[in-house]
Amino acid sequence: MQFGVVLQTDPPAWRVVDLAKRAETYGFTHAWTFDSHLLWQEPYVVFSQILANTHRLTVGTMVTNPATRDWTVTASLFATLNDMFGNRTVCGIGRGDSAVRVINGAPVTLKTLRDSIGVIRSLANGEEIDYKGNKLRFPWSHGSQLPVWVAAYGPKALALTGEVGDGFILQLADPTIAEWSIAAVRKAAADAGRDPQSVKICVAAPAYVTDGSEAGLAHAREQCRWFGGMVGNHVADLVARYGNEGAAIPKALSDYIAGRESYDYNSHGKAGNDHTSFVPDEIVDRFCLVGPPEEHIRRLRELESLGVDQFALYLQHDAKDATLASYGNSVMPVVNPAGRAKS
Repeated sequence: MQFGVVLQTDPPAWRVVDLAKRAETYGFTHAWTFDSHLLWQEPYVVFSQILANTHRLTVGTMVTNPATRDWTVTASLFATLNDMFGNRTVCGIGRGDSAVRVINGAPVTLKTLRDSIGVIRSLANGEEIDYKGNKLRFPWSHGSQLPVWVAAYGPKALALTGEVGDGFILQLADPTIAEWSIAAVRKAAADAGRDPQSVKICVAAPAYVTDGSEAGLAHAREQCRWFGGMVGNHVADLVARYGNEGAAIPKALSDYIAGRESYDYNSHGKAGNDHTSFVPDEIVDRFCLVGPPEEHIRRLRELESLGVDQFALYLQHDAKDATLASYGNSVMPVVNPAGRAKS
């Protein structure tokens, strides 16, 4: 299993670069960032410094959207980074949340998302595209390879992911929901004539390693409760579309937002968000990885058995350095044990 770290591009930017460098030294393969241009600094500028200051680390957006930039601009950003640093980028993309809602916009339609994926990936990969009545290509781009991983929760978005995505990003670590989601993506891929195993599966969620005490667990839950509120934004959209009855979306995903009243994007992705009081401890425990190292290892092995290729851990809490060290020293070596020199 690969491991990624998900960072917010809070200033100072060099702190973000430093965290990415530390992650690489511990064996992480990916550094992802939020992409919300008003709430945080511009990720692609920070990507250039992460890539310049690491050796093999891949960077990616978790996630960008088709609304806040022209699709050709997004393609150019990734193709430029690939040209400068080798093919070490992934475009994580979804319909849009904080980046569009903060400016009173709305998530794009699934048709728009599908169309944007085709344009961004093809153009970034050196192909000629049809765009707004023109045939376009980057004459300066040679050899760029950009995979596009799609973030999705609902049935139609999961189907789109299986049909066109190079990867699937599930932003929660609940095994029941992961199993349902992965099955939907792989079925859609098979129905579209694709190899279902060719779609990479990435589960992304906060991880907080504790000392095993009840006090430590309680603190970790409070540090990670914000995540249930962030996921709740997407779940609320699904409930509005599909309702909370029937089999369109699992009860394990929809039931917990019954007490959700509002959400403050000024606290988006931050520990202590006061608009997440509706998120119970059970959801924190299911959606996130909290507890001593052995609990993380157990959950990661369960996710791996479901077909998860990468776990990307959010570091939006008060133990960033300690979490990286715990994963590098105590978790990842057990999940991915080294081979024997002599058998």
